[in-house]
Amino acid sequence: MAPNKVKIQRAPLDLKKYLRPLKFMATGLVAFSLAGGILYGCYKAFTKMTLFSLKSIEVSSAKHLTRDEILGLAGLEPGKDLLRMNLKRMGEHLLQNPWVETVRINRYFPDGVSIVITEREPVAIVNMGFIYYLDKKGNVFKVLNKGDKLDYPVVTGFSEEELGNNPKGTREALEATCLLLKILREKGAFILADVSEIHYDTGYGFTLFTAAGSLPIKVGSGDFTAKIERFARIYQGLVAQLPSIHYIDLDYNDKIIIKKS
Repeated sequence: MAPNKVKIQRAPLDLKKYLRPLKFMATGLVAFSLAGGILYGCYKAFTKMTLFSLKSIEVSSAKHLTRDEILGLAGLEPGKDLLRMNLKRMGEHLLQNPWVETVRINRYFPDGVSIVITEREPVAIVNMGFIYYLDKKGNVFKVLNKGDKLDYPVVTGFSEEELGNNPKGTREALEATCLLLKILREKGAFILADVSEIHYDTGYGFTLFTAAGSLPIKVGSGDFTAKIERFARIYQGLVAQLPSIHYIDLDYNDKIIIKKS
């Protein structure tokens, strides 16, 4: 060989030395996968277990909804697991019903649930194109369907368009309607039974129409108590004259105007 060339003898490559760690890693991975599978199986079995089975369901009495309707809305039935119940979601489902105003749901271990609801009560019917119930807080809450009661005062002058364009002003006017209804229900000889319709005008305020003869009684806006009490003191004396009266105007501080036909 040339003086500057050196031949190096290479030792055989020991593959076992390099494969041994891979073998241990593969064994570890198999063991880890097996343990993971066992744990997952245990988890699935645990999630299917019913630790606290529902047996007792208490439902508060309701006027417009039956017990079965309430349970159906909440999705409650005996045998369900108390731990897995989403009480918030159940309450949200119940509140979607227009009759339900508030709802409270409690669970009692080991096997009980209670549902307490308060329902809205209509005080009038509002004609807004469709006919709705109005509750005592001024909420238009339900379209009337076949079989719904109609023996409530009728409120006119409101519209769905106005409610959409001016929600704040319309809500305040509806609340004022409820206040007027409350005063009529509680005050004097002229009472709610004498009223068949309450009409609202944005510029003027309220006008009542009597059940007998549809006589207009102008009330205007505000100070309802004083106006109704003042009118109640003379109403009985006017009953015989109602057919000859064109309208009555209460929208004054200290007097009543009676316009005869």
